[in-house]
Amino acid sequence: MAKRCQITGKGVMTGNNVSHANNRTRRRFLPNLQQTSMQSEILGRTVSLRVTTNAIRTVEKHGGLDAFLMQARNSELADEARALKREMLAAQSA
Repeated sequence: MAKRCQITGKGVMTGNNVSHANNRTRRRFLPNLQQTSMQSEILGRTVSLRVTTNAIRTVEKHGGLDAFLMQARNSELADEARALKREMLAAQSA
């Protein structure tokens, strides 16, 4: 399974472990991914997503999944979130 947030697209970063002797070895910084279910009022169902804790806090700050996706620019969203936003817009217009 990809280590990538389904809302923000945040993924694995790389860097160095630096010892006291200044030896450098490569390492990976993994995102803090959590499996969560978020309620969508527009779609009338819960959506199961694998998102970072930072994304969960941002969604709650904006007032829920629907409000967050509607105000976010498509360039800022991951592919899964863009598809969810299109689904919401179709349900809203119908």
